[in-house]
Amino acid sequence: MKYMLMMHVGRDAGDEALSWAPQDIKNMLGFQRAFDRELEENGEMVFNAGLSWPDQARIVRYDDGSPAVSDGPFPEAKEFLIGFWIVDCDSEERAYAIAAKASSSPGPGGAPMGIPIEVRPLAGPPPVES
Repeated sequence: MKYMLMMHVGRDAGDEALSWAPQDIKNMLGFQRAFDRELEENGEMVFNAGLSWPDQARIVRYDDGSPAVSDGPFPEAKEFLIGFWIVDCDSEERAYAIAAKASSSPGPGGAPMGIPIEVRPLAGPPPVES
């Protein structure tokens, strides 16, 4: 079964990370690379990506044949999606274990950050009736 694991961070995460010691940043990035490599070697990684900051996000709607583009979404949000993994694993419990490991990424001084990771099964298309 495929799951999407979504990493959420607070609005001030970028400013906080800038105050980290260079070695702490290096350790966190090394953890992330090793984590991704482990998922790839296990055959569980389908796709992953980091996202830009919310100020670069736009909402697009259909408007009489043209795209209507506006700022967004939710500028008052306290947390936002910063990255995600799509994994293919045997069980919901395994998806939770992967998410917990992602959440344990080291922060300042090497302490696990406990980053919130939202886990959702991917839904397939509805059945086609004949």
